[in-house]
Amino acid sequence: MHIILSAIGKLKKKSPEYELMASYLKRSKWSVEVKEYEEKRTLSGEKLKDAEADLLLSSIPEKAKVVVLDEHGSTLTSREFAGKLRNWQMNGTGTVVFLIGGADGHGKKAKERADLMLSFGRMTLPHFLMRVVLSEQIYRAQTILSGHPYHRD
Repeated sequence: MHIILSAIGKLKKKSPEYELMASYLKRSKWSVEVKEYEEKRTLSGEKLKDAEADLLLSSIPEKAKVVVLDEHGSTLTSREFAGKLRNWQMNGTGTVVFLIGGADGHGKKAKERADLMLSFGRMTLPHFLMRVVLSEQIYRAQTILSGHPYHRD
């Protein structure tokens, strides 16, 4: 499976967040690509979210499944998340794209494109830290599906 993490904002290569994200992605047996886009600081409100949505949507290959990370999305256990990825893979999905919006959230077009709106809880997390959490959950899902003992219930 090929996974794309498409995010607004760029992590500095030597930041703790980047190093943690890279560590989890390196461990994964899946191919994971990170695409980052500059924030549109000259815009605000819905114009900002629309512009950022256009950037994120440009990273989606044809026939990919799209997961939009949003505080109003569904919450899944790690096993349920792994099962969702397994089901998509077994049904012929080759690529899953995760969209991480900017500080103001996702625009309407990004939400409309979602095959899954996913929340990691009701607390707000910085979008740079969200990459670390998502990377760990991708690695965890891969280990669950392969029977590796990393995940414990």
